[in-house]
Amino acid sequence: MDFDWMKIPYALLTLFIVVNYGMLQNALIAKIGARVGRRRGIPIWQNYADLIKNYSIRSSITHGVMYYLGPVFRLSGGVGLLLFVPSLYGSEMFSNLSFAGDLILALYFIFFGTLGMALGAAESGHPYAAIGITRGLQQVSAAELPMALAVFSVALQYQTLSVTEIVAAQQGGFQNWTLFTNPLAVAAAMLSFLGSMMRPPFDVVLAPQEIPIGPPTEYHSSYLALMQTNRAIFPIAKIVIYMNLFFGGATIWPEFFLKVFLIYMVSVLVGVVHPRFRVEQSIRWFLVWAVPIGILSIVLV
Repeated sequence: MDFDWMKIPYALLTLFIVVNYGMLQNALIAKIGARVGRRRGIPIWQNYADLIKNYSIRSSITHGVMYYLGPVFRLSGGVGLLLFVPSLYGSEMFSNLSFAGDLILALYFIFFGTLGMALGAAESGHPYAAIGITRGLQQVSAAELPMALAVFSVALQYQTLSVTEIVAAQQGGFQNWTLFTNPLAVAAAMLSFLGSMMRPPFDVVLAPQEIPIGPPTEYHSSYLALMQTNRAIFPIAKIVIYMNLFFGGATIWPEFFLKVFLIYMVSVLVGVVHPRFRVEQSIRWFLVWAVPIGILSIVLV
């Protein structure tokens, strides 16, 4: 089958739109958190200023090769996840590079960036790096398990691994969304979503009040800028997966922006009202609450 090269410019346009939407949304979320704490928060344009500044700086510090490949792997995971999943259903321009088995590929991309950052941090030489790696991989493994179970349930329900076909099966009204046809799978996936977004109470990896180090302080210059770019892309890309699998997808950009914003707000609202879990509390929470729901969703399907 011949590859349609015209998809590449449109995929890059999708990437441009998502980067800017992610930057603005991150600033808005920071303002929401600040308002809850009775602070003013950062200006909306602050993320752009920080990104431009960091991309303009060069580093004179030498570390191992894998240390510098960590942010590259992290960004590759976010970009790959976004580009291999359709952004708008029914649009030739914004179907991106999706194909028949793209759901399995999406699961790999979700874990790819985290694993790359773990390998990069391991070569930093920092004595606390092992703590962050251990916490990160433990929580990611626990959080991804209910998501995998939910995905298997949805694949069994629709008898396909194509995200486009899953979205197509949900057209015709909101009552056809997976949210209503398989609510247990959606519940397991949304509980997993809270952990995958790395917001309170699941921000156990960096633990800013406990360990005053981590990627924001160990990485610098353009390497930090790569991580900031991924911070705008990766959450949106993950939410696009959730939107397509469970909430009917989107057919136009205003619908895309609205659904992504509302799904994102689930983790934001939980984060501003709950304190951080300890590592063992976080893992136990997923195994006790999310995993059984995911197993039950497969059994019922």
